[in-house]
Amino acid sequence: MIIADTQFSVKRVPELELTAITLEHEKTGARHLHINREDSNNVFAVGFHTPVSDSTGVPHILEHTTLCGSDHYPVRDPFFKMLNRSLATFMNAFTASDYTIYPFATTNPVDYANLRNVYMDAVFHPRLTKLDFKQEGWRLEHEVPTDTTTPIQFKGVVYNEMKGQYSDSNYLYYSRMQQAMFPGTTYEFSSGGDPSDITNLSHEELLNFHNQHYHPSNARFYTYGNFPLEDHLAAVGEQLKNFERITPPTVNKVAVPWTAPKKATSTCAPDPLSPPDKQNKISLSFLANDSSDTFETFSMRLLGYLLLDGHASPMYKALIDTNLGTEFSVNTGYDSSTRSTCLSIGLQGVKDSDVELVQGRIKEVLEQVKTEGFDPIRIEAAIHQLELGQKHKTADFGLTIMHGITSGWFNGVDPVDLLQLNKNLDALKQGLDKGNFFESRIEKYLLNNPHTLVFTMKPDASYATDLVAEEKERLAVKVNSLTESDKTEILEQGKALESAQDKTENLSCLPTLTLKDISPKAKRTVLDHSGICNTPVQWRTTATNGITYFRAISTLPVLSDELKMYLPLFCDSLLSLGTREQTMASIDDEIRLFTGGLRASTTTSTSHSDIDLMEEGLVLSGNCLDRNIDKMYTILTKLVRETNFDNTDKLKTLIMGNASGLVNSIADSGHVFARAYAGSTLTPTMRNSELLGGMSQMNFMSQMAAKEDLSDVVNKLKTIADAVLKQSSLRVAITCGEDAVSSNEKALSGFISSLPIQGKPLVCDPNTFTPEYKKTFFPLPFAVNFSAKVIRGVPYTHPDGAKLQVLSSLMTNHYLHREIREKNGAYGGGARYAGLNGLFSFYSYRDPRTLATLDSYHNAIDWVTKRVFSDQEITEAKLSIFQGIDSPQSVSEEGMLQFVNGISDEMRQWRREEFLKVTQDDIKAAAETYLLGSEKDGHYSVAVLGEATDKIAEDNGWSINQWGEAVKQ
Repeated sequence: MIIADTQFSVKRVPELELTAITLEHEKTGARHLHINREDSNNVFAVGFHTPVSDSTGVPHILEHTTLCGSDHYPVRDPFFKMLNRSLATFMNAFTASDYTIYPFATTNPVDYANLRNVYMDAVFHPRLTKLDFKQEGWRLEHEVPTDTTTPIQFKGVVYNEMKGQYSDSNYLYYSRMQQAMFPGTTYEFSSGGDPSDITNLSHEELLNFHNQHYHPSNARFYTYGNFPLEDHLAAVGEQLKNFERITPPTVNKVAVPWTAPKKATSTCAPDPLSPPDKQNKISLSFLANDSSDTFETFSMRLLGYLLLDGHASPMYKALIDTNLGTEFSVNTGYDSSTRSTCLSIGLQGVKDSDVELVQGRIKEVLEQVKTEGFDPIRIEAAIHQLELGQKHKTADFGLTIMHGITSGWFNGVDPVDLLQLNKNLDALKQGLDKGNFFESRIEKYLLNNPHTLVFTMKPDASYATDLVAEEKERLAVKVNSLTESDKTEILEQGKALESAQDKTENLSCLPTLTLKDISPKAKRTVLDHSGICNTPVQWRTTATNGITYFRAISTLPVLSDELKMYLPLFCDSLLSLGTREQTMASIDDEIRLFTGGLRASTTTSTSHSDIDLMEEGLVLSGNCLDRNIDKMYTILTKLVRETNFDNTDKLKTLIMGNASGLVNSIADSGHVFARAYAGSTLTPTMRNSELLGGMSQMNFMSQMAAKEDLSDVVNKLKTIADAVLKQSSLRVAITCGEDAVSSNEKALSGFISSLPIQGKPLVCDPNTFTPEYKKTFFPLPFAVNFSAKVIRGVPYTHPDGAKLQVLSSLMTNHYLHREIREKNGAYGGGARYAGLNGLFSFYSYRDPRTLATLDSYHNAIDWVTKRVFSDQEITEAKLSIFQGIDSPQSVSEEGMLQFVNGISDEMRQWRREEFLKVTQDDIKAAAETYLLGSEKDGHYSVAVLGEATDKIAEDNGWSINQWGEAVKQ
């Protein structure tokens, strides 16, 4: 191996089946970690140390503008353009607390070289134009950019993204806690940007930050997979040859320990779906070790797991089981993402009167654990989980390693040390043999540690209005200081930006794959089928590294809507309530000691031939080392047959946690909820999916959480238990090695035999479904909105499905991205066609201009019927689709499309061929038949989640009822 101008070392890490090569570029000091492993999903990343000294979000805005064009690729947003000229399995960029990284993954060597060149030119030679800064960061602009009679507003993609982030009370809590925990360090500022500070950042400051930080001397390169190291080094070396070594700027990252504990309090918007008196968040955070000590970091992470993870953990028993709160606070656990690490223990959903009690209870538990220690079985179970985690053959293993080592690497840790799990396990076992291992750390870091922060967040009824008032005042200050020259510049800038956004660019400078790079044949998965106890079993026999993966689907009988609403709770109950003979804490120890986890969930799938037909079912799944196959099925049998639904104390805890979790997920995934609700009026599958996991389920669980008497709930769960999970409705899929087949056959036979043959019959009238077309608004305390517009399409086996999917890609990339993100300022948006459920959706994410976006959905349909697409554009749309189709699968997912959806390899091959032959005329015909026709007839549904502005209701004629549903009058 020839490595020019580079110092290097090589270490084998057998537990992960890889060789790690660390290198340093002699001329510039750039660091490079190459992971050589037999994996075709190759990864490349380049990252920079980017600590901040203010909350203007400069590294975050730089991350965006860096991807808006470079010297060799002088086109607008080459990053988004390359999403459609590539077969990448992953492309993104991330801004963390003290670093920024740009990773991608692909299996194609030509694609890899193309993306590597684009990424490196982007970070080292970006254009960083003022217009790009204004678009991606922030700007002052008229509501209608070319109309001076409309008011001047704050606009910008990152500005609106962070308004959305700060509307998420969990994100706000974590961010404010970290700032209070590490005063005097870079972590007391927001690297993503606080909206109130973002508007202080200038274009010149952005340029200066890039010059100081985006330099090879401040860079880390990461490569992974089976492509040759020599090729990576040659490409990187070419990029670095004209740079000289510099000394990158530094800021303080090490917390000065306090001499006494501190308290801090913050506020957030009230949650309209939770009890008003149970919305406090409180945590105790303890300064821990320096992250450069990898063994101490490993030990503290394990301590956090032992204290907090699962039903058997002491903190779960003391804080969650007692209903002091609904669930752990978002910062709970050990956090090594900062140079000085910390361990936090906290709750959310806490009553006003219990805030002090929570603090005392946490300290009591720590004292108890220090005295009594941990059950050796629990420690053994934790080690088992670590060892099992090494063996999983996941499709994104290279990215997982990257995420695991990056933070430590930028904080001076040798990344190879972070990979050597066995070395840390050996040291742990030696420490445990000496005794007092975890107890001494509890005493040092948690009980006798003056650097302890008690952080509380309380709801404030005026929080949202205060934010609006602050923004108005900040805007007024800037607008009032504008000169006539400034106003002219704002108008001209608005015109220039709009012109740049509408400009048709020559993209010939960008590399691209072609349709020849797409294999005409789909990868086939060899499956075998047998029957055990009259139950169909699908076998995927392959190399699994000694792990068995189990999945079973029990088709549901006809259930009333009332009972269906209880299905998610029923599934969670199986893994939360325990049995009459054994507590859930004890069972949880068994699960962790002998399996990689067991799960129960609902599933709803659309017929591949008719979108008005569906299958509803319950799913049981799990995995284990082959030596524990018998134990896994024994535990499953116990959970299915013996769950104690009368355990109302645990049931109350479960309901409260579920309700809180659903509510918290909206701020991060509001577009998913909007899409689900809009789609629920169009097909039976989506209606059921929405009942089981959408806004309807969230409302249902919130109402359940307010109940004191759970007797009716218990009866409903028992009714479901008597009717489901029976032999007659079951089918099973097993993935394992050849030598584990017989063990699985024997154990699976025992599991199936333990189930009743038939379920108790239910008297339920079949639900008839007729599509309805609604416009629905859910008012929620967000500074930005989420929206969706959904149209019925066709089933998987219909030839128009491929046309609609190509059409959705074209609309997103050539119209909606520009209108929704670049012009309207939303963080994201576009169109998607779901081949499995047959729905065409428009959506926006963290959107400040929902009404304009709704107009964009409408205008996109007219635009696409008139637009003539080039052959290259159609090719790019197909490439973007095949990224997902041909993305590598984890071994546990192989064959699941057949098992869950009944889609055979032959169907997949047929649909592949349909994609490849889609033409311009096909796209036009699909747009006119499905989109234009639905638009003319009003056959679509719309859902909006977010800020309850009168303007949305007024302009659309929507009325809002008490639950938050508004239907067009």
